Amino acid sequence: VQLQASGGGSVQAGGSLRLSCAASGSTFSLHAIGWYRQAPGKQREFVATISIGGTTNYGDSVKGRFTISSDNAKNTVYLQMNSLKPEDTAVYYCHAVDPIAAPGGEYWGQGTQVTVSS
Repeated sequence: VQLQASGGGSVQAGGSLRLSCAASGSTFSLHAIGWYRQAPGKQREFVATISIGGTTNYGDSVKGRFTISSDNAKNTVYLQMNSLKPEDTAVYYCHAVDPIAAPGGEYWGQGTQVTVSS
C-alpha cells in the first residue's frame, strides 16, 4: 500500500486547510486510515483516524476543530482543519492500519508541512 498525502501549506491563525491522503495498492485489508503530526523537537502526536466502518477518533488537541472523513470509492481520507492555531504547525503524516498485510501492521506516507502563523 502506498499513501500519498497532499494539501499542506501556510495559513494564518484562524484559517483552514484540508489535507488528503490517497491510498493505492492492495487496500482490501486496511482497517483504518488517519493522521499523525510532528512538530520540531517534539514527539509524533496522534491527530485523527477513521475506520473502514466510519468510526472516527480525534486527539484531544484537535477535537471540535478538525474533521476526518473518507471517500471509500476513491480510497481517500480527508482532514478538514478549521480554526487553526500556531501550535498546529507540524509535519502531518498519513497513517494506515493493516494488521494482515502491512509490515508491523501499519503503513506511513510521506509528510506534508502545515504552517500556521500568528
